[in-house]
Amino acid sequence: MNMQGIMAQAQKMQREITKKQEKIYNSSFIGESEWVKVTMTGKKAITKIEITYTGDLNEDRDVLCDMITIAMNDAIKKIEKEIERELGAYSQQLGGLF
Repeated sequence: MNMQGIMAQAQKMQREITKKQEKIYNSSFIGESEWVKVTMTGKKAITKIEITYTGDLNEDRDVLCDMITIAMNDAIKKIEKEIERELGAYSQQLGGLF
């Protein structure tokens, strides 16, 4: 393959990667725990937190904090899984550089 062909292929791959990244960045991901639902963008920005617990929050404040942490980590795992699903093939093609 000539240099021009390699450059064209690289540019095409870059456009595909950018398109998939934008799709992920503009998607919403919901992380959940028993009492909390957290919505994040693909850029890991929190857009919404819902607390579904109906008990006494003053009594269970520490548990609520744990539930928020669990829900946030769940959302982040979902984002990372989507990134791997959408962009993992490019990482293999580039020998792990991505």
